[in-house]
Amino acid sequence: MRKTMIALWCVMVQLSANGIYATFSVEAQQRANLAFDSSGIVNKVLVEVATDVKKGEVLASLNHDDLEAKVKISKIALKYAQKEYERQLKVKHLIDKSKFDAYAFKYENAKAQLRYQQSLLNKTYLKAPFDGVIYAKNVEVGDVVTGMNPKTVFQIQSKSKRKLLLAFDQKYWQKVSVGDLFRFHVDGDEQEHQAKIAKIYPYANSDNRKIQAEVYVDGFVVGLFGDGYIVVDGE
Repeated sequence: MRKTMIALWCVMVQLSANGIYATFSVEAQQRANLAFDSSGIVNKVLVEVATDVKKGEVLASLNHDDLEAKVKISKIALKYAQKEYERQLKVKHLIDKSKFDAYAFKYENAKAQLRYQQSLLNKTYLKAPFDGVIYAKNVEVGDVVTGMNPKTVFQIQSKSKRKLLLAFDQKYWQKVSVGDLFRFHVDGDEQEHQAKIAKIYPYANSDNRKIQAEVYVDGFVVGLFGDGYIVVDGE
């Protein structure tokens, strides 16, 4: 153990000779809190914590028998409004323009009503906004949800894509640039890693006098911490 600590210390001393010290936390590149944009009773929950999901995959749904019936009625209304419109279109030159416009309006209104009812039905399905993994779940079959006061029912994050949220002293604001190499260790991992800075935040935190930056990596557990050195020209 002592040899390991000495080895890590030697590596960090070597790095400090040509870099700017920074600490970081590991975060998911993408994450989101998911909630229903509708009110009703949950009738299906299709995923659990740690489930891998694809973009557009249905995660849960509300009871929507009434909305399915309204969509069916709207489809029937559109079917007959279209038939009548097409019949009148063939004799358009023989009938009063205002009368023809009434048929055209009925047809367009039927299409709009179907789109509206379909949109209400779609809101009863909660879908994954991107490929990822469910890391928190707060919903069960039978729960009542409301669109007026939406409650987070799932939390999702990118499966393996991570970002290191760096913090370094503001005095180096003119020295650090996008593309600079960051050499680092994650707590609990003796291996040295490296990646390039992808983003630098355009402000310094007035509370701790730190500037933040992001480095994109893969595979680390979200929530881990670590530190390392930003390798810059002239250091």
